[in-house]
Amino acid sequence: MAVRQALGRGLQLGRALLLPAGWRPRKSHSWGSGLKAISWPNSHFFRRGQKGTWPKPRLSSEGLALPLPSPTALHLGLTRHPGSWCVFCSSQAIFTQKNKLLPDPLDTRRWQGFRLEEYLIGQSIGKGCSAAVYEATMPVLPQSLEVVKSVRPLPGRDPDVIPREEEPASPPTFPLAIKMMWNISAGSSSEAIFSTMSQELVPASRVALAGEYGAVTYRRSKGGPKQLAPHPNIIRVFRAFTSSVPLLPGALVDYPDVLPPRLHPEGLGHGRTLFLVMKNYPCTLRQYLREHTPSPRLATVMILQLLEAVDHLVQQGVAHRDLKSDNILVELDADGCPWLVITDFGCCLADERTGLQLPFTSWYVDRGGNGCLMAPEVSTACPGPKAVIDYSKADAWAVGALAYEIFGLSNPFYGQGGAHLESRSYQEAQLPELPKSVPLDARQLVRSLLQREAGKRPSARVAANVLHLSLWGEHTLALRNLKLDKMIGWLLQQSAATLLADRRTEKSCVETKMKMLFLANLEYEALCQAALLLCSWRAAP
Repeated sequence: MAVRQALGRGLQLGRALLLPAGWRPRKSHSWGSGLKAISWPNSHFFRRGQKGTWPKPRLSSEGLALPLPSPTALHLGLTRHPGSWCVFCSSQAIFTQKNKLLPDPLDTRRWQGFRLEEYLIGQSIGKGCSAAVYEATMPVLPQSLEVVKSVRPLPGRDPDVIPREEEPASPPTFPLAIKMMWNISAGSSSEAIFSTMSQELVPASRVALAGEYGAVTYRRSKGGPKQLAPHPNIIRVFRAFTSSVPLLPGALVDYPDVLPPRLHPEGLGHGRTLFLVMKNYPCTLRQYLREHTPSPRLATVMILQLLEAVDHLVQQGVAHRDLKSDNILVELDADGCPWLVITDFGCCLADERTGLQLPFTSWYVDRGGNGCLMAPEVSTACPGPKAVIDYSKADAWAVGALAYEIFGLSNPFYGQGGAHLESRSYQEAQLPELPKSVPLDARQLVRSLLQREAGKRPSARVAANVLHLSLWGEHTLALRNLKLDKMIGWLLQQSAATLLADRRTEKSCVETKMKMLFLANLEYEALCQAALLLCSWRAAP
């Protein structure tokens, strides 16, 4: 009975997600076992497609037809206009709800987590240019806080990250990570610290800033930084508070200059700073790729996760602006498949007033970090009275560059010498070829993401849909004339199969989670754009 109910629910979901407003079936088609098609009323929009340079898909009397009159031309027949992608919000909300994170794991009666003294701090996990991260735990942790398996990184040191020492095979005893910001210019008042380091608080949960022990209640003033809605591929800050700077393990060796004078006579830091409490992940993406070589399909799924996270940022009006393999954390599911999480929002653009359009009035305006992976429209921008930098596709470009690392090659925008490319001046013909073992769709998508002109570059949503269709819609896309009823049937199947897979296991695998994200973020226009891209690439000689 449970399987039948899940299948019926999946069939209903697929129809609700795809059928235009006011659509009614001509006949009552039986789905077997008493399950029948139903008529769906008019529905409102769940997500609206973004503006772009792509032609707007339209519906013909026979469905969404993609005839291929020539290898380079695609067009859509038109006899009536469907209006827009109509979504039955209550059905899609099921997948949206499943993608939400668990409740705050530190919200207990005994331990509130807003004081540094409540934590037991272990060894250093790593350090960057503005903070040090330590493993941590609490004397009593609720059972809801999951302890993940460890991935042992190779020994050695990065210029940006200090890898942890080798861990035993048993689960780590420190499921939390505490990030201690280095405070050189913010002063020692809590209000000044929260204001100066506000970008770090963008991925903070609602209760993360509600502490009263040594911290201040963070009040977002008009025009202040945004607070990011949760997403499974983006780090979540459980607690944020200020406290006196302690002398942590390795501090006098790793970062003596930023310590306060009371801890180091030559230190330049203030006596108080910001602390962020997060989940402790086994390793970074860079450390993972040193020890593992993912298969082409697994690498494609990893890139898909980054695109889903970037799309969520764009929808929230946030640009990360510092994407690199050191700022992406990794944990493994039960099948050993890596789950990627974007972290470190210290360089992000999350201004309520400007959104993703940053006025570039002078060279003093901060364009973000990681100059090597700065999109061409950002790196080549020139300041002026009316100059504006559009970041809506900048992070997607960075994902395209990171794809080389994930597919096992050197990042072409790192290093020196003749093989080194610069985002300011490279030509698309100079981009290295990906291995032939990489699927054609993924190879074409990487080159498309790295197009210099942002207007020709697909958005993160369209790029993610391309990989979703490529990974799981092969049979549907193999049709020379792709029609709406075929797409509906495929999404019906995906909805039912995803609900069944999620129900059968206590913890969903990575691919099931990605399908749930896909179904939760369906857009009519973005899905059609992805299908057009795939058909054009496969039709090219």
